[in-house]
Amino acid sequence: MPLRENIIELSSMAGPSGSECAVAKRVSELLSPYMDEVKIDNLGNVIGYKSCGKRGAKKLLIDAHIDEIGLIVTGIEEGFLKFSAIGSLDPMILPAHQVKVLTSPPIFGVICSMPVHALTPEEMNKPTKTEDMFIDVGLSQEAAVKAVPLGTPIVPDMQCGSLQGDVLTGRALDNRACMAIILDALSFLKDKELYVDLIVMGSTQEELGHRGAMAGTFASAPDYALVLDVTHAKTPDYMKEKALNFGGGAAIGVGPNIPRRLSDKLISISKEKGIPYQIEPMGGSSGTNAWVMQTSREGIATAVVSLPLKYMHTPVETMKLSDAEAVSRLLREFVLSMKGGEL
Repeated sequence: MPLRENIIELSSMAGPSGSECAVAKRVSELLSPYMDEVKIDNLGNVIGYKSCGKRGAKKLLIDAHIDEIGLIVTGIEEGFLKFSAIGSLDPMILPAHQVKVLTSPPIFGVICSMPVHALTPEEMNKPTKTEDMFIDVGLSQEAAVKAVPLGTPIVPDMQCGSLQGDVLTGRALDNRACMAIILDALSFLKDKELYVDLIVMGSTQEELGHRGAMAGTFASAPDYALVLDVTHAKTPDYMKEKALNFGGGAAIGVGPNIPRRLSDKLISISKEKGIPYQIEPMGGSSGTNAWVMQTSREGIATAVVSLPLKYMHTPVETMKLSDAEAVSRLLREFVLSMKGGEL
């Protein structure tokens, strides 16, 4: 399946942190044609293994997290759902959102929004706290209590779609787009001779502190790791000095979370192969799974390549397919470059 279609399908699925089962199942199905073995571990990580068939080959772990931010039901008052956040999100974007409550079958609702006519000037300039919001699912108190158990997860009711050109927008592009990129790279590598054993991980609960990656990396015991995630792309209202160019290609992380030899290798490959790239300085934590993977076991040389993304952690995250294609090209060329199994 082409890259664009995989991005749309995976990002449109519901899978907030701790509730990634449906996404994990679909990722395992998509991953299976390229792997010798695929399993789902105790934390819900999807982990695929592919041997290069060479004795003593090094192991390269490629990771993209498959969870997303969301909400969770904490109470019911007069038929309206109370909730709190799963992961980091801005309460200011929530009012008037359509949402999907992940009961079986799902229930649709709207986050209540006070009409402007009823607000005082002071209230109009005061953001509403998450704990003061409600979701209207159109049910009485008795019906809501029966239909919606406490602890039920919730996601925005937003599907991935197209803007102009090669631009896609939707929720959960962070980080399902990068899982689709890995699948795209694997389709090109399928019949190539490899010199490293590949481990591919769709990790869980990244938005709650890299939990899935921590356990999955320890169990997999790779020699090297490459983390694909998203990074902030420039918009007129964003801090331009801290954002990357939208359409500027793959963002290669440089900093203490990444051994310099790996960053240099990725930069060298990009130059040699004519792959669009840009540098992302990372003074401390990369904010990705690489932070915990680097210190797993006795230490794992871990690199970060990111996809520029606008409006992160909103239901309208926006990406450019040309950037995704650049990341895919860099990933597969990086794998092919490991002919001696060393970096």
